[in-house]
Amino acid sequence: MAALTRVVARQRAEMDRLQDMAATSAVLERAKGAVMAQTGCSPEAAQVELQRRAKQARRTVLEECWITLGSLGAPAGTAAEPSSAEDTARGDVPDAVPVPTECDAVALARLGEALVRVGSPRELARCLLDHLAADTGADAVLLFARLPSGGLELVGHAGVDETLAGQWSRVPPLTGVAALDALTSGQARWLEDFAQDRQRYLLIGSPPERWPTRAWLPVVTGGSADVVLGILRRREGPFTPEVRHRLLAVARLCAGPLRMFGPRQQPAAGADADADAVQTVFDRLPVAAVLLTPLCAGSGPVEDFRIEAATAGMYDVAGRGGRELVGLRFLECWPDLAEVPLWQGCLTALASGEPYESEPFARQQVVAGVSELATYSARAARLGDGLVVSWIRHDPSDRQEQRLADVQRLGNLGWANWNLVTGEVNWSSQVFSILDRDPAQGTVALARLPHLALPEEKPGLARVVGELVREGRPFDVPFRIATREGVRHLRVVAEAVLNVDGTPVEVHGFVQDLTAQRSAELALAASERAILTQHGVLQAERTVAARLQDALLPLPKKPVRLAGLRVDIAYLPAQSGLNVGGDWFSAIELPDGDALFVVGDVAGHGMDAVASMALLRFTAKGMIITGSSLTGALSRLNALLLHSRDPHGSATMVLARYSPRERRLVWAQAGHPPPLLLRDGEARYLARPLGMLLGASDTPRYEEAELRLQAGDRLVLYTDGLVERPLESIDRGLERLGRAATAPAAAGPSPLERLLGAMLEPGRRDDVCVLDIQVPADGDDAGK
Repeated sequence: MAALTRVVARQRAEMDRLQDMAATSAVLERAKGAVMAQTGCSPEAAQVELQRRAKQARRTVLEECWITLGSLGAPAGTAAEPSSAEDTARGDVPDAVPVPTECDAVALARLGEALVRVGSPRELARCLLDHLAADTGADAVLLFARLPSGGLELVGHAGVDETLAGQWSRVPPLTGVAALDALTSGQARWLEDFAQDRQRYLLIGSPPERWPTRAWLPVVTGGSADVVLGILRRREGPFTPEVRHRLLAVARLCAGPLRMFGPRQQPAAGADADADAVQTVFDRLPVAAVLLTPLCAGSGPVEDFRIEAATAGMYDVAGRGGRELVGLRFLECWPDLAEVPLWQGCLTALASGEPYESEPFARQQVVAGVSELATYSARAARLGDGLVVSWIRHDPSDRQEQRLADVQRLGNLGWANWNLVTGEVNWSSQVFSILDRDPAQGTVALARLPHLALPEEKPGLARVVGELVREGRPFDVPFRIATREGVRHLRVVAEAVLNVDGTPVEVHGFVQDLTAQRSAELALAASERAILTQHGVLQAERTVAARLQDALLPLPKKPVRLAGLRVDIAYLPAQSGLNVGGDWFSAIELPDGDALFVVGDVAGHGMDAVASMALLRFTAKGMIITGSSLTGALSRLNALLLHSRDPHGSATMVLARYSPRERRLVWAQAGHPPPLLLRDGEARYLARPLGMLLGASDTPRYEEAELRLQAGDRLVLYTDGLVERPLESIDRGLERLGRAATAPAAAGPSPLERLLGAMLEPGRRDDVCVLDIQVPADGDDAGK
């Protein structure tokens, strides 16, 4: 289930991303079409023009698309931007939007991206509040549209309650309304002194002191301002210049989405008489019903419905009823219905013409000032181009029956009743579904119930049924049945009703489907067995790994003294507890008194890597002991690896032979990182002689290099796990190693321990093997 949940979450995230991409592409294509219509250019040239405008105004391309769409239909010669920066500075251009600051640009870019997911004025208001609250102090957002009569209609709001929104849903063309004043003048109105503003304007709010400062900004679409954006704040004090600039830019950005919503549908001029006649009919209907007209965004899908008529028994969430609902939006009156199947049912009925009848649902409503919860069923039927939606309220007995049906459905159980005297049997519909039995076949007598079980379970079920019928002993037993979909795991619980003589006369109980629960239990048991098995395998692997460690790569407990040198050795596997891998080392004294040092790394991990490591480690030591040169040993090891059981295996290696008499170090390498030499407090990497990866070619070339060590020198041989990190160049790791090796010494840990502490990170992915070779200073006793 957890895996499925993660898959669903990823799919939903991918679906959201694809929907955003599609919406963004649609905005871009519309804006390109607008530029093509204005200039007659090609689609490619239109996109270049949008990019040029966006760069010149320091906006994103998406913001420029919104502004272009908002200016469609503007009179010829109307400038999209202020004529010049000097005009803007002088204030000759009213409400000019200046070039945005870096902070404004980021905020406006985020808003532009969010606008592609906005589908209605109400969603636009919510989106604006979400993006303006933190930076501008906005506590509420209102969107008013101009009506043909000269008044205003509230088309979107956020941050205000539904009661207040209902009171201000229509504003007549009165003087002293700041929103109308802003639309009429085409200039923003900044209300920043509450005492003076309340003398001049009729302020929204109950009480209006709730929002001491307000701003009303005309939104110009197509060259004229038909929508005004209201910003209400609870904080006192004037709007700062930065906030004013931000809000003016936001108002301009909103013009594009508002144009894409399409024109609001208004009733025809000659429809008033018909509307009154319809409402008169609805006034006399004894049911709760509304007549709805669909509202669409242009040619897009239905976004809401306008209430054309409502019966006297129809109330919305705010307690308004009857004629008070006419002219309002369906989802504004019952916003909770957008989340239930009724909304989709209305859309389906409107599109197909087939009536829709809902399942019973609970709804809170206010009647005569009293809030109550009631259960309803709804029916939607198309009438012409509109829709009639009616509600039927269920009485308490209907609700009780519906609740019982819901419990049976959700619990996947059903009730059954057997009358032992009359032989009458009653089952709920859920029992037929659980038993996979066609209701046309009828019910099954209690004595015949065991025959439905699998053959191996019939005797047990028949025994408890017989004890119930004869002795009245209740039972609760599981059993299985065979269905068309496979075996089901069921549970039956029953008890008897006794007469005055103690004889069972009636049996009632329930049958429950436990298939999903039983499947989960079986899956859990299987998982537990698999975990125990895997645990045993891991324990065995750890035991084998520990023994291989001791046999193949014994680790010394303290520094090794070889040929007058002190050698500190570290081997750290990538996996905790598994001390073998592809890395290895050798530090031995040869028969002639010289010392041999080897560090190698086989590609990969696991037993195959261990086998290759053991082969190369012991073979290399044997070849050098028997007199082979370093380059000769590397050539033979390359051939050995090519002809091993893993012909595609590869390895890197450093071979070094030290002669104490001359303090001469001769070394060769096969594709391995260079040794690090520390001398007189400075670190440098030795120049690598020619040598390619073992197993890479059947004709390799290897060369030797020579180095004279001095008293106090320190030479570090290592594998790449010490310097490599994911997503990082190895050169940075080599630089880090050099800095760590030359860091000032501190008391306590040995030099190698300090080096490892500085280089290794928790959770590393590769093994690490290090030989820290130190030449004693003059006068030191190397043999101690």
